[in-house]
Amino acid sequence: MTASPDSSRPDRRAAAALCALLGSSEDLRQPGIRERAEQARDLLRSGAGSDELVACFGALDMLLRQSGDARGLVNESRGAEVPGITPHIKVAVCPGPTQCTRVARARDLLPAPHCAVNDTRMRKSRLGPAR
Repeated sequence: MTASPDSSRPDRRAAAALCALLGSSEDLRQPGIRERAEQARDLLRSGAGSDELVACFGALDMLLRQSGDARGLVNESRGAEVPGITPHIKVAVCPGPTQCTRVARARDLLPAPHCAVNDTRMRKSRLGPAR
């Protein structure tokens, strides 16, 4: 069994994972997950302290694992890192004030995805070498 790392500050990828989670209606069907995810979103939006965010992300991670999602909240398959992305493709990034490091493929003919954390439309950009 894989345990979540214990930290005194929130994982940078947690906001991106939360955004992806809030955008997934299937993951939010489990009892209590939607409420806890919305609480974490509200804490991010309000600029809550890191202790509050760590506690909320930890509770959401544990709730996801207890409901049968072995990935928990922060995992390679949910959030900021998308396998197969190369530096020359277009991506959608979040322009919001709260740090959301989610990166999604941006197709030219479709609108950019919606960021559920900042409640805004993501903007299209090129994936730079720093990402």
